[in-house]
Amino acid sequence: MTLSAYLTIIFANLIGALSPGPDIILLMRLATRSRRHALTAALGIQVGVLMWCTLTVCGAAALLTAFPAILDGVQVVGGAWLMWMGTGMVRAGMRPAPANLADAAAQLGSLRSTFLLGLSTNLSNPKIVLFLAALVAPMLPANPSVFTAVALILGLSLSSLLLFAVLSFAISTPRIQRHMLKAGPWIDLGAGILFLIIGLGLIVSGATGFVGAPTAPTGSP
Repeated sequence: MTLSAYLTIIFANLIGALSPGPDIILLMRLATRSRRHALTAALGIQVGVLMWCTLTVCGAAALLTAFPAILDGVQVVGGAWLMWMGTGMVRAGMRPAPANLADAAAQLGSLRSTFLLGLSTNLSNPKIVLFLAALVAPMLPANPSVFTAVALILGLSLSSLLLFAVLSFAISTPRIQRHMLKAGPWIDLGAGILFLIIGLGLIVSGATGFVGAPTAPTGSP
């Protein structure tokens, strides 16, 4: 793989990571209240990214193509999880706005639960494998060396982690947090509704795949 091809993949992946989705929505919601929670969630998200990148480079897309029921099943489970989180965010949005930034951060829970929240949010959408496969496959050698595979996995994961860290720092400045404090409940409501919509979309996509799956032919009478 040439350096230009490698950098093209990394850049295209960063553009994809910036597209509106559960990861970005979660990160922005947390960053308006607590930098520590946003960075912790970003770390959890990137552990999920590392797993998806590893699976992609190792050929998981071919497995999902050969056995689409696996993708459909994970989409249904992931969609249900996103809807559960969305319901929690909507309920949080119905509470009064926190009195100060300390209360806002306290309402987010422990850093451990935030890490797991980021990880599970990222793992809820297996379609990232197909996106990465479409991005990587045209430029990846048929039989990549271990060095090439490791360099690609680390490049995709670390560049995404750096991007999310920069976003966390940029959004979580005290000035922005103070301005967004009173809007906290509305942010929760908006994020919750988006999670519900995205989760429902995953469930419908997965369920449609199950319903439309071809049945095994029966024997002749």
